[in-house]
Amino acid sequence: MNPLNELGKTLLIFGIFFIVIGIILIFSGKIPNFLGKLPGDIYYKKGNFTFYFPLATSIIISIILTILLNIFFRK
Repeated sequence: MNPLNELGKTLLIFGIFFIVIGIILIFSGKIPNFLGKLPGDIYYKKGNFTFYFPLATSIIISIILTILLNIFFRK
């Protein structure tokens, strides 16, 4: 295979990825409010310090993306 052909495919995939991320950011106000506030998300606030780690949200998004990518990129 031609290395430039593989590079072109990789750049197209990254381009599509960035377009999807941009669309998500544009419409992020329409994402349900519960998505970042699930049980299992770590939230700690003390004085001026706030720490937030969306653990449960990350796991759910990972599962959804795994299912979608397996559907679209099966060989």
